[in-house]
Amino acid sequence: MDTGTHIVMGIAIGGIATLDPVVSSNPAMTQAVMAGAIIGSHAPDFDTVLKLKNNAVYIRNHRGVTHSIPFLFVWPTVITLFLSLIMPVTNVLHLWLWCLLAVSLHVFVDIFNAYGTKALAPIKDKWIALGIISIFDPFIFTAHIIGIIFWRYGADPAWTFLWMYAVIVAYYVWRIRARRLVYHLLKKEHPDATHIFISPTYSWYSWHVVIRTKEKMYVARVKNYRIRYYETYPFEPIPDHPIINAAKKDANLEAFLSFSPAYRWQVTTEEHGYTVKFVDLRYRSKGHYPFIAIVRLDEEKNILSSYTGWIYNNDTLQRKLEYIPQA
Repeated sequence: MDTGTHIVMGIAIGGIATLDPVVSSNPAMTQAVMAGAIIGSHAPDFDTVLKLKNNAVYIRNHRGVTHSIPFLFVWPTVITLFLSLIMPVTNVLHLWLWCLLAVSLHVFVDIFNAYGTKALAPIKDKWIALGIISIFDPFIFTAHIIGIIFWRYGADPAWTFLWMYAVIVAYYVWRIRARRLVYHLLKKEHPDATHIFISPTYSWYSWHVVIRTKEKMYVARVKNYRIRYYETYPFEPIPDHPIINAAKKDANLEAFLSFSPAYRWQVTTEEHGYTVKFVDLRYRSKGHYPFIAIVRLDEEKNILSSYTGWIYNNDTLQRKLEYIPQA
C-alpha cells in the first residue's frame, strides 16, 4: 500500500490497542504504543531509501528483505528498543506485541497489490503479488479517515476501528471474488493461456490484464466483465543473441527482468551502435507503457548507458540516457 494508508493503519492499530488494559491504564504506555504502531506500520518501507542509490537497486530490493519473515521480528524489536530509550515505556512486551501487529499488517496487505512482496523469504524467495488491491485504494484509505474522525469526536477508538476492519475484510473478500471472476472469464476466452496477469485499477470494476499463450500476448482491459483488447503481440522468449546477452549484464536490465513477468523486447541499430529496450506490458496507461528498461551499447557491444523505471515522455528518457563520448 502507499505511505499514507500505512500510516492511518498504524493509527487504527494504536486505537485498537486501547482494548489492552496494560496500554489503556497508563497514558505514557498509550502514547508509546501509538508511536510504535505508526512507526511499525511504515517500517518495512524504510528500504525506499535505496532509491537514493539508483533505480536498479531499489527495484531489486524494495519489498524484499525488509518484508521477509525474519524482519517481522526485527522491526518490532528495533522500534521497541528505540522507544524505550526516549519514552517512559512501562511494559516492553506489550509494546513489542503491538509493534509486531503493525509490522505484520503492513506486510500482509502488501501481498494483495500487483507489486507484491517477498513475504515468505527466506523460506521461499519468490514475489507474492495477488493483484487484488491497488497500491492506493480510496475505499480503504477513506474508511480509516472516517474512523479517525469518529474517534476525534468521542467514539470509542477500539470498537470503531474493529468495526471498520470488519467492513474492510468484507471488502477484501468481495475483491478476491471479483478478481476470480475476471480470471475465469479470461481463461474461458483463452483456454490455451499459459499465464494470466491481472492488475487492479482505481475503479472497482476495471482491471488491467495481460494474457500470454505459447504464441501470443494480449494486452487488454476488463471492465464490467467485458474484455476490451488493446494490443496483440507475438510471444517471443528472450533469444540467445550476442547483443541482448551483452545488455543483460547491465544492472538496470537485470533488475527489470528480476521483477517483470510480462514484457516485450526490441533491439534497434542506431548511430551509437545498438539499443535494447524492454517494456512491462502490465502497466499500460493512455496507450503508453511507462515501466521500461533500456540499454545502449556501442558497436563492440560495450554498455554506454542504461535506465530502468517509470518514463512518461521521451524527453525525460533521453536526458537519463544522455551519453557523452569519452575523450
